[in-house]
Amino acid sequence: MLHGPVMIDLAGPELTSEDRELVLHPATGGVILFSRNFVSPRQVYRLVQAIHELRSPHLLIAVDQEGGRVQRFRDGLTELPPAACYLRRCAEDERRARRSAHELGWLMAAELRALGIDFSFAPVLDVDTGVSSVIGDRSFGAAPGLVGRMAEAWMLGAREAGMISVGKHFPGHGGVVADSHLDLPVDNRTREQLEGLDIQPFVHLIANGLEAIMPAHVVYSSCDSQPAGFSSYWLKDVLRSRLGFTGAIFSDDLSMAAAEQAGDYPSRARHALEAGCDMLLVCNNRAGATEVLEELVNYHDPVAQSRTARLHGRPAASLDRLREDPRWHRAVELAARLTTKDTLPLDLDDP
Repeated sequence: MLHGPVMIDLAGPELTSEDRELVLHPATGGVILFSRNFVSPRQVYRLVQAIHELRSPHLLIAVDQEGGRVQRFRDGLTELPPAACYLRRCAEDERRARRSAHELGWLMAAELRALGIDFSFAPVLDVDTGVSSVIGDRSFGAAPGLVGRMAEAWMLGAREAGMISVGKHFPGHGGVVADSHLDLPVDNRTREQLEGLDIQPFVHLIANGLEAIMPAHVVYSSCDSQPAGFSSYWLKDVLRSRLGFTGAIFSDDLSMAAAEQAGDYPSRARHALEAGCDMLLVCNNRAGATEVLEELVNYHDPVAQSRTARLHGRPAASLDRLREDPRWHRAVELAARLTTKDTLPLDLDDP
């Protein structure tokens, strides 16, 4: 059974009969896990194995594990700092901050791969302009070059652990006040302003092999009347043609308030696919997810399927074996220092 174009969520820490039906639906291509699905690392490992037993080839399994405010799995795994902490905790020493981001990108990915999770929806490539509270410390910084270099280090660390990265939220969510979970943000800046600031981190990571991208549920009014995730201008003309991106494109959650302008759930799904998305997220609305799955029961896009098929994580050590690795111990100690309120000393040995 080939992968479908929809990534769904689950009700709780174990598969219900309804969950199983949705996992087996031919339009399902992946599962995103949330805090409600997590009790312990071993329980999540068993949950992932139960999902995999239902489908061959395996469905993609993902989670939001950025660090800071956005870290779905916590107890039994390492607490990760928000992106903004790296440079600040390293006394503005970019070399050390990049090295720290590299190691904690590796740590995040190594722990998740040990549980069978394919990838995290990260890193955030939004530039912090001081406007967006929903982005805020999730951003690596206020300068696009810095954001690109820091995110590259994080991405390369994750790649060492066998995990791909998903850069978000293209072409940049940092310039709007509204939270797209609750409203439809509109960014009135010109294309030239966006290209000179927000898009630069994406350009940098695409040049370094970024595997996937998630567009923003934001309208960039000087360029298109549709939010980027429903816009063929942004996804096909800019991202694919102009920037040469060949990886996978995930929609942001179609249940978010900002997606409502695209119509009912089946209409949102069709608009996003027509705009250029390869896989659609439908979370926290079981009725909406069911409608999308039924709408796309016969949908097939071989090119999109080939893109998403490349996103599976590489084989990884068990969590017990990982915890025997000296690199894991050094990275955990580094994470503990980065999540304190103290600045790391400049003579800190590289991890």
